[in-house]
Amino acid sequence: MMMGLLAFESHQGLWNSGYYSQLFGIGGVMITVAILWLSTGYFGGIGAPFAPYFWPYLGQLPKKEQKRPVRVYMDGCFDLMHYGHANALRQAKLLGDQLVVGVVSDEEIVANKGPPVLSMEERLTLVSGLKWVDEVIPNAPYEITEEFMNTLFNKYNIDYIIHGDDPCLLPDGTDAYALAKKVGRYKQIKRTEGVSSTDIVGRILLTFKQKEAGRMKNTTDANVDVNQNGGADSCDQVKSQLSNFLPTSRRIMQFSNGQAPSPGDRIVYIDGAFDLFHAGHVEILRSARQLGDFLLVGVHDDQAIRDRRGYCPIMHLHERTLSVLACRYVDEVIIGAPWEVSRDMVTTFNISLVVHGTVTEGSSAGDIDPYVVPKSMGIFRSITSPKTITTVSVATRIIDNHEAYKKRNLKKKASEDRYYAQKKFVSGD
Repeated sequence: MMMGLLAFESHQGLWNSGYYSQLFGIGGVMITVAILWLSTGYFGGIGAPFAPYFWPYLGQLPKKEQKRPVRVYMDGCFDLMHYGHANALRQAKLLGDQLVVGVVSDEEIVANKGPPVLSMEERLTLVSGLKWVDEVIPNAPYEITEEFMNTLFNKYNIDYIIHGDDPCLLPDGTDAYALAKKVGRYKQIKRTEGVSSTDIVGRILLTFKQKEAGRMKNTTDANVDVNQNGGADSCDQVKSQLSNFLPTSRRIMQFSNGQAPSPGDRIVYIDGAFDLFHAGHVEILRSARQLGDFLLVGVHDDQAIRDRRGYCPIMHLHERTLSVLACRYVDEVIIGAPWEVSRDMVTTFNISLVVHGTVTEGSSAGDIDPYVVPKSMGIFRSITSPKTITTVSVATRIIDNHEAYKKRNLKKKASEDRYYAQKKFVSGD
């Protein structure tokens, strides 16, 4: 049935029992005889001394060709990067072997969306820090032009261009990915619902508006406790007005490495709010990971953050958890980690070193030092924060230019409202 060909399942399969029956044809018979002589001395005691005469036939064995890895490309602004961006890139990686990500230039963002909040350097740090990203192209165009598409195919060996199921329109109303679709090199993933950069800008504006209102109220009435009156209710208001996030255990599993530390691993622990996940977070996590073999990250819950800062976090606990899990330097996360590091916690997780950065968000005066125990055990280290950026400094950029960002949000919100109004079920995760 099959003439002169050898079929085998693996490199070693030919030398294992049970494969000789797969050899067919005259050439196959001769090779079978040679192998039997060599390995068993079959056929009347004629053995290995005669096998070299048949070695030339073994050169006809088909070699298993190594397939070129499938390379996929996905681009974006990745401004105010969140778990929705991370999940999009995770899905894109599943469609190939290597993921190349284009980060759109500042100029293109201004022309198509409005002013970016984060600089190109900060956005590159965030994208490069994701566990699913293999390569980054800075200053990518917003539109997939014919010239850039050919660059992707010929220079970067891209097989497919990926985008979400939500429309990406240019100012003139045309599809930014029309050319990729036309040549049959486009693949679609499911948009991650419940969060967007537009949504986050809205949360920032509302959160700090309420914070300022609380300060004014406190100035008017010295007996008012701002934390009580502007705390939990404010958090709930932000959630109800601006968040559609529905956390699931499946999503957490998709983001998790799913691996425990190996025996003898040096486990490093670092904790924080990790609110509005930014380049400073990526760099401090990189520094912490370099001090050991396994990085365990504690993410504080919303209540603990509000109690110490006087206002609720912009991103909720599970949103912040997903952003941390998506970072390539993180091995495991404690969701809702205790504010103080106890001896029991050190023992339970076999922590070798507890670290904290020199740049921190504000906390209430008179707070108990959360690192008293690890300091007494001689396992605490303060490490220099590579960047001075903080959640508040990022939010301040928006507050200081709120008119420009309100205008940008109104434009984007109209587009998102249309998406949700016309939304249909799309398979994928």
